[in-house]
Amino acid sequence: MRRIEFLNDPESERSAVLDRLSQAVSLLGGPVDPRLIPSGGLSIGFAIRGARDNGGIAGLRNGISRGPSTPPAEGNVTFGADAQIARIILTTMKFDPVIRSAAMMRFSAIALAGLESMFFECARFDPARVPPGIGTMDWGVASCCKDGVPDVIYNDGFGGTEGIIRILGEDPVVVANNILILSNRVLHSEL
Repeated sequence: MRRIEFLNDPESERSAVLDRLSQAVSLLGGPVDPRLIPSGGLSIGFAIRGARDNGGIAGLRNGISRGPSTPPAEGNVTFGADAQIARIILTTMKFDPVIRSAAMMRFSAIALAGLESMFFECARFDPARVPPGIGTMDWGVASCCKDGVPDVIYNDGFGGTEGIIRILGEDPVVVANNILILSNRVLHSEL
């Protein structure tokens, strides 16, 4: 894995984060099984080192959607673009600042079985147990990271909402490749 290292050059780091995330997005532009793409689109993000808010997290303006007529997502990568991805990454970075990338895809039992067959550590949270006054995403991610950051955090839906799988990692290209491996397993397997 290629590490991005910078010494006191924030503009170069921001540019490199955008470039690396754009590489990940271009990988995800075609071969992802549509059953893995949530209704709002597949999202992926990448943070600068030490990000403290949404402005330090690069993401897609619109997620990668389903369908052959969907325009490519490349070029839609910018800082502050995806508040949900930013909240996942910022919460995760509180527990492990090296984990600076996350992607969100649709939950299914087949996808979860595929991730488990890849030997990923998967942690689940129950949105019904969120304490009042706390955001579901923040609480859910934090509750799964108390004993270390897992590879995957998921919820299987609640009250008619779509279940979501969050794949975490140090680098968005690695996260994208993991999604492609999973997509291939889901497409060609009877998990």
